[in-house]
Amino acid sequence: MQFARAKTRFVRISPRKARYAAGLIRGLNVEQASLQLLASRLKGGRLIKKTLDSAVANAVTQMDARRENLKVHEVRVDPGPILRRAKPRSRGSSVPVNKRTSHFTIVLSTADGV
Repeated sequence: MQFARAKTRFVRISPRKARYAAGLIRGLNVEQASLQLLASRLKGGRLIKKTLDSAVANAVTQMDARRENLKVHEVRVDPGPILRRAKPRSRGSSVPVNKRTSHFTIVLSTADGV
């Protein structure tokens, strides 16, 4: 079984929100996963689809694999660095605002070995 991988780093979406879209495609073949992400109205779905397309392109060029034979082996959404900001509040105080980022990793495998 061969693996193709794609990573997208420093994406401006919270990992918690992106994991909803990642759960939709876990274990599916590439065709079904792509349709599932297109049908979802999640921002994370749109961003993860770009990473999925990149992983498919890597598999086709590096392993000479066919798109029909590829399966999503692993989808990981890890937290990235947090951009810390402050929001002014009443009486001269402020509250912290955390702008979270994510790292996406998608690993595809050839379905003939599964």
